[in-house]
Amino acid sequence: MNLSVKVNGKKHSVDVDDDTPLLWVLRDVLGMTGTKFGCGKALCGACTVHVDGVATRSCVTPVASVGTSEITTIEAVGATDAGARVQKAWLDVEVVQCGYCQSGQIMSAAALLAGNPSPSDADIDDAMSGNVCRCGTYPRIRAAIKQAAQTAARKSQGG
Repeated sequence: MNLSVKVNGKKHSVDVDDDTPLLWVLRDVLGMTGTKFGCGKALCGACTVHVDGVATRSCVTPVASVGTSEITTIEAVGATDAGARVQKAWLDVEVVQCGYCQSGQIMSAAALLAGNPSPSDADIDDAMSGNVCRCGTYPRIRAAIKQAAQTAARKSQGG
C-alpha cells in the first residue's frame, strides 16, 4: 500500500503494508538508521522517535497509525531547541559508553524537556524509565538532562 509519512519535515511516499512498524519504514525504506532496533516489544526504548513531539516506540507503531503526524528522528532532533541542548549536554557529560541505546535516550530526554523545561528527579525517572542502558550510564544520563534543563533556564533569564 502506498502511504505518505512526514519525517523530519519532509514528506515521503512509502510502499509498505499498513501494519509495517514505523521503525522498519525509517530504517529499511527511508535509510534513516539512527533509530535502533532493540527488543521489538517497546520495552527497551532504543527505537524511540517523536510523533508530534511525543516520545514513541517505533518498533510497535504501525506506520498507518501515524497518519499526517510529524515524525522526528535522531537525525533531526538537534534542530529543535530541546534536542540541541540535550545533544550538547550528552557530549559535555560524556554520557555515551557503547552508544547503542543513546538515540532512544536522547529522543526521550528531548521530549521530556520540550514538555517540562525544569524536571525534577522523579520527572526524569518517569520519562526515562522505558529506556534501558545495558552499560548503566543512568547517573550520567540524569546529569546531562539536568544540565540541558539548566542551560534553558539560564537562556530564559538572559544569561
